[in-house]
Amino acid sequence: MYAIVEIAGQQFKVERGNKVYVHRLEANEGAKIEFDKVFLLDNGGKISIGNPTVEGAVVAATVISHLKGDKVIIFKKKRRKGYQKWNNHRQSLTQILIQGVLAKGDKLESELTAERKVRTQGPVKKAEVTSETAVEKKAPAKKAAAKKAAPAKKAAAKKVTKKKED
Repeated sequence: MYAIVEIAGQQFKVERGNKVYVHRLEANEGAKIEFDKVFLLDNGGKISIGNPTVEGAVVAATVISHLKGDKVIIFKKKRRKGYQKWNNHRQSLTQILIQGVLAKGDKLESELTAERKVRTQGPVKKAEVTSETAVEKKAPAKKAAAKKAAPAKKAAAKKVTKKKED
């Protein structure tokens, strides 16, 4: 299943699992976003063409990171006129991961699996551990390890001094 969708003023052909670089989006990293301007939808050989968009079709995605593209060099020159102009540019981009292409009434697979897990699992019991007991258990272990390490360091220092005297 694939779709032709408009993201940030550009059209992309996307499928589930694709990573796409688009113009910078106003979403935070890790945010889930949806694009509803789907112009064409191919669902297992059944093609739906929008007029201008396919009704109810949505592309779900997750923002992976914000980054800058490669440096583009702009150099202008006119021969024998003494005119040279140098400029650089790096485009701000957002990398997104396509989670799924959804037709009207479809749900995302990860949402379906989460619903199944909730139905199959019973209530989860949480272990009751206070922060004080956890600190008390860790403290003696650290002290014992420090005591064992201290004599070993002194013995190593004595061996080094003996070698220098010989």
